[in-house]
Amino acid sequence: MGSVVAWLPLLLVYIVAVKGHDFDYREALSKSLIFLEAQRSGKLPPNNRLAWRGDSGLDDGKDANEDLVGGYYDAGDNVKYGLPMAFTITTLAWSAIAFKSELKSAGELENVRAAIRWGTDYFLKAAAKHDRLYVHVGDPEKDHQYWVTPEDMKGPMPVLQINSDNPGTEIAGETSAAMAAASMVFRRIDAPYARHLLSKAKLLREEQYHQVHSGFGCTEFGATMLTSGDGPPTAAIIHIGANSFLGQWLIPRHG
Repeated sequence: MGSVVAWLPLLLVYIVAVKGHDFDYREALSKSLIFLEAQRSGKLPPNNRLAWRGDSGLDDGKDANEDLVGGYYDAGDNVKYGLPMAFTITTLAWSAIAFKSELKSAGELENVRAAIRWGTDYFLKAAAKHDRLYVHVGDPEKDHQYWVTPEDMKGPMPVLQINSDNPGTEIAGETSAAMAAASMVFRRIDAPYARHLLSKAKLLREEQYHQVHSGFGCTEFGATMLTSGDGPPTAAIIHIGANSFLGQWLIPRHG
């Protein structure tokens, strides 16, 4: 699945890293973040910058007796995929750490932090129970046959979870990495929240489902998103976030 949202953070990294005078990179950065805000699902905040977007997906997770409201939609549809969302948040978090001064100078640091937190708040819900992780909300087959705005969606929104019986190491690892990286972003501005993220990241890492599995009834849209992998990068990010030597070096300079 080619996710527009998942590649957006890489564009942000490029924008804040490249020096040039032919383009207005500040404007490009701002519009990139506004695009990401347009993908928000859930109860939108009072400071929502897009008048044409409203609340959506307020019953997400209801069919499974869970609260899965929030997060981001993927690309041009109204489905929430856990893996590209987690990749997005991981990359945004590293951008907020490595390019903090540039983002602050551009007046976008708080918007980046808000974008990260919108994702991590959702991940905390998706990983609320220790024996499972919700990784998918929506039916892509039906969604792609019904062209409608998120605000006007109707009908059930099926959810997909991974657990010890239905494993998905890659997505569990990326979600863990996203929360660990985000914990470093919030460590100095919201310590309790940062500790909660890191604690949940460690727990999810410990419970990571290591068997190779590609689908358990999933459609073509999600089959490749639930395979195994991503172990070492996740462990490294958690190690950095957990007051390791590298973490102590990184945060004072960039965090």
